[in-house]
Amino acid sequence: MLELRVSRSPFSLTEARIVEIQADMGRNVDLSQLEFQFGGKSLSMWKKWTSGSNFNGEPFITIIEKPYFIGETGIIKATLKFNLLFNRESLAERSVRTQYQKFIGNYELAMIDPQRNTKASATVRLNVYDEFLFYQELKSEIDWIFKQAYQKNNRYLKYQNLGKSVQGRDLHFVILAKNKTAVDRYLSVTLPTALENPQSLINKLENRLMGEYQIPIWFNNIHPDEIEGLDAQVELLKKFALQDMITIPTVKNGRKETVTLNVSEVLNDVILLFMFTNNPDGRVANTRRNANGFDLNRDNHFQTQPETIIVTQEISKWTPLSFLDMHGYISRFLIEPTTPPHNPNYEYDLLYNNMIKQAHNMGQAGLGNSDFRSYVIPALDYKNGWDDMSVGYTPMFAMLHGSLGHTIEIPELSQDGYHAMVGVGLGAVLFVKENKDQLYKNQLEIFKRGVNGEDNRAVDRYLVNASGNLIGRNREGNNNFFPDYYVIPIDSKQQKNKLEAYKMVQYLLRNGIKVEKLTKSTNVNGITYPRGTFVVPMKQAKRGVANAMLYKGDDVSDWEAMYDSTVVNFPDLRGFTVHEIRNENAFNQNVIRIRSTGLPKGYIYTKALFHVLSNTNNDTIKLVNNLLKNGAIVEKALETRGLINKGDFIVRTKDLQTFGKNYFFTARSLYSSIPVKTLQLKQPKVAVTGSTQLKYAVQELGFEMVKQADADVIVSDSSSIIVSNLTGKTFVGIGLDTLKAIKNRELLPGFNMNYTKNTHEGLVKAKIKNHLITSGYQNDEIFYTTSGMWITTVPAGAEILASFSNSNDFFVAGWWPGHEKAKGQILALTHTLKNTTFILFANDLTFRAHTHYSYRLIANSIFDAY
Repeated sequence: MLELRVSRSPFSLTEARIVEIQADMGRNVDLSQLEFQFGGKSLSMWKKWTSGSNFNGEPFITIIEKPYFIGETGIIKATLKFNLLFNRESLAERSVRTQYQKFIGNYELAMIDPQRNTKASATVRLNVYDEFLFYQELKSEIDWIFKQAYQKNNRYLKYQNLGKSVQGRDLHFVILAKNKTAVDRYLSVTLPTALENPQSLINKLENRLMGEYQIPIWFNNIHPDEIEGLDAQVELLKKFALQDMITIPTVKNGRKETVTLNVSEVLNDVILLFMFTNNPDGRVANTRRNANGFDLNRDNHFQTQPETIIVTQEISKWTPLSFLDMHGYISRFLIEPTTPPHNPNYEYDLLYNNMIKQAHNMGQAGLGNSDFRSYVIPALDYKNGWDDMSVGYTPMFAMLHGSLGHTIEIPELSQDGYHAMVGVGLGAVLFVKENKDQLYKNQLEIFKRGVNGEDNRAVDRYLVNASGNLIGRNREGNNNFFPDYYVIPIDSKQQKNKLEAYKMVQYLLRNGIKVEKLTKSTNVNGITYPRGTFVVPMKQAKRGVANAMLYKGDDVSDWEAMYDSTVVNFPDLRGFTVHEIRNENAFNQNVIRIRSTGLPKGYIYTKALFHVLSNTNNDTIKLVNNLLKNGAIVEKALETRGLINKGDFIVRTKDLQTFGKNYFFTARSLYSSIPVKTLQLKQPKVAVTGSTQLKYAVQELGFEMVKQADADVIVSDSSSIIVSNLTGKTFVGIGLDTLKAIKNRELLPGFNMNYTKNTHEGLVKAKIKNHLITSGYQNDEIFYTTSGMWITTVPAGAEILASFSNSNDFFVAGWWPGHEKAKGQILALTHTLKNTTFILFANDLTFRAHTHYSYRLIANSIFDAY
């Protein structure tokens, strides 16, 4: 086989390229008979994309200069043009984004003489843009950069595998610094001092006594199908690891100019952190969501997924000064900060101005490094709809830690988009280097406010309503927006869900929050908290993290548009008790700081014949399903008598000893017979249709998942209902799509509903009826919805399970314009029609796997089928 020499490779899916090829094939070649192949196929078989999965357009590869001999030699030369396979420079359109990766790879480019059966060939690469890496190529590229750097300089490079994705892939993380001393000093001295005694560092900065110190800049990509975010980080790592001087093209006042960064000087000021992708499985599958089907950029606060648990813990550990999350693709080149409404737990006055300045620096460098001509900053260019009320986005979560948090959206999936993103990273580093002392002082001021318990009114001017009027933090008549303490009880008299309480403490600890425990009983405001009670003192640097998760939330329903859901409120959504304490001296003594805690387990009274398991937490449901799976007898109480409540589960002690050791449950012992009417459960077969979050939650509860035809119970939040599968079954319908389908298809005559808009969301007060389906819940509850819906009428004979409260303050928090229409309306019902039992919920029970408190409504509905 002869060698084919090519003038360039790779070829690009987003940039048309011309290539000269030549080979010495001898003078005896009939040039008119020469053929060209790419990837084993003739050029005529390569057609451009037209629509869908159709590639039947114009030629993808064209001959723009026919073969000819060079002089009197046998060397034949020709020129080809690789056009745009998808007929566009940007592949951001989702229908294209799902297809292009199958074309990336190495191909044989060949010039063939069919008469002599000879071929000259070369292996070339076709890529989406030159620097794109598949996930499986990333680690070897990191290793290559490390090897080159070790040969060139003595910069500190540290690779860490932070943990595993859902499918077991590594979360690659790289630290680049001046030396190991710089990293150790920051993590062991500078940061701990900043969090405990920020005033001391402020004094040093003001008096020019700080000496040498470095602060972290964190680069991030969480949506892996927005691909430039990973590849731009690799390029930034390569530049700062291998180059001595970096030239940054930038655009200021409409003119291009260049700025030069001395890398050694940069590393005197910063530590660079590269979180290449939070979602390795998504990078492999070319999807936005992780392998469990969750958008991780809506999970940084909820932390239900392993990837976000790992990454947010690392964010807490490093507490970066600047945080860049690299995204795409919207119509404009966009760089945050955002529009209102802003979450009140940010110290916005200490963040906003510097974020605006950094955004301009990033935008200018992005323009200088690409052919993009403009960028937008939502805070300056939009009225609403691009807000940071939610702390679920990675940059917003970082802002709670005092970071300058930016989402960057490039408008194109293209070579130009990649170059712009690299420019963004360089612009951020330049800005931090040039303004380090002032930026760090502001971050220290954030920590100082927390340590001192200061609610600075300068924040208020950034908190406005939809009319633009200043509203400030909602202090509800208190002098301070933040309480002095949150108390998380653990005794059964004060805590309704001990397991979720302990999980909350674990959450706070791994997110950098100081948690204490009472060493002896303490009375505060007439309540005696026993020894062991958890106390979260709010005079601490990162109080905003704790408060964002524990406070009830705000009503932002006056806004015309919101980017995403706003309610966090762990106590109400996960169903545990928290007490807000406003007494600054309540727990000055009798506490010790804790660094970790385990989870509680249920206690088994071995001498009892039976145990009654209270239907009050999700672990009990998991235990019941495990018992049923293993053939144990489980009975459900059908009535309330004494200490046994309707809906509780009764099991044999010997079975509990065998299968219940790894679960938390609250149990009462029975030494002889069972004193209430019961129904023996069998292991239910459950089909789930609709959202991944619903499937995830039902599976998490331990139910056996089967096809609809084989199911006893169908649980759905989908509009797709197969009527023939409903006969003889229980159908549990959840949320707008399902209930709307039931109404429109008249599956339940007499049923009607109304709604404002899907995605309207909020916490609402509810009135609960006494029923087996609502067992374990109280008469007055708080539930969550993101359907903006209510039930207006029910069939004759239907049982109403729950209603929206009729009180004027029924709406607690969230974004639901028009929520007053739902006041007093029906929330849930059950009705048997012919041979099908319908159980319908207007609200959402499994939203993003965060609404743990509602899960048992699904479990009760499933068990009610027996």
